[in-house]
Amino acid sequence: MRMCTLGSLAIAGIAFGPSAFAGEAPRALRDELLRTTQALVDALPTGNQEAWRQALTEDAVVIDEFGRIAHKTDTVASIHPFPKGLSGSIELRDAHVQQYGDTAILQVEEYERETVFGQQFVVRYQSLLTFVKQAGAWKLAGYEDVTLPTEPPKLAVADLVLGDYEGSYRYAPERAWKVSSEQGGLRVVTRPGATPNLLQPIGKDVFMGSDDERNLFIFRRGADGKVNALIERRKFNDLRLDRASVAG
Repeated sequence: MRMCTLGSLAIAGIAFGPSAFAGEAPRALRDELLRTTQALVDALPTGNQEAWRQALTEDAVVIDEFGRIAHKTDTVASIHPFPKGLSGSIELRDAHVQQYGDTAILQVEEYERETVFGQQFVVRYQSLLTFVKQAGAWKLAGYEDVTLPTEPPKLAVADLVLGDYEGSYRYAPERAWKVSSEQGGLRVVTRPGATPNLLQPIGKDVFMGSDDERNLFIFRRGADGKVNALIERRKFNDLRLDRASVAG
């Protein structure tokens, strides 16, 4: 349950020269790296700093999903037992290991279950771990992961008038998105023939996309109270589209 310890862990990758070629790692190595990784994630709720101290190289780099960079000393010091009322566990899924001589790369999904004072959460991470062999032992040199966007719980938002949002929205002369309603839901198509992005309401004039990125869609209103623009908030940046016409 990273939000109480390291946030999410992430790795700094090691660059390989053009002659390096990855081969599928032997089963024994794969199992060893998975055991090490499982021990590390199991150590988070209990605050077992020693597991991390033993596993990391002295120059290890850990980057969480928010881009925060930590090294061995910072990482070990950040690990403490979860406070009362918080608990969690991480299951490793779909692991793949490639070996480059004395370097091995583990790609694995970390499936995390969290309990926050009785409320249940599931968070999925795609993780990449870089191990190097030092003095005959495999040590963790880099740890990187990203949060996988998943469908959030649906919210009931009262007094939504979907017709308020229908129309064309443009951010360049040849770039227009069409917003329409169908079967009680709102959808946006970014180009002719594209798969519609279904918009899930979060609040009045605020929706979340159903695609892989799960961006926010914010409709803006003018002084007359009518929708005149659409904002797509993507990766902490806003793309503004001005309303060109009303459907129908």
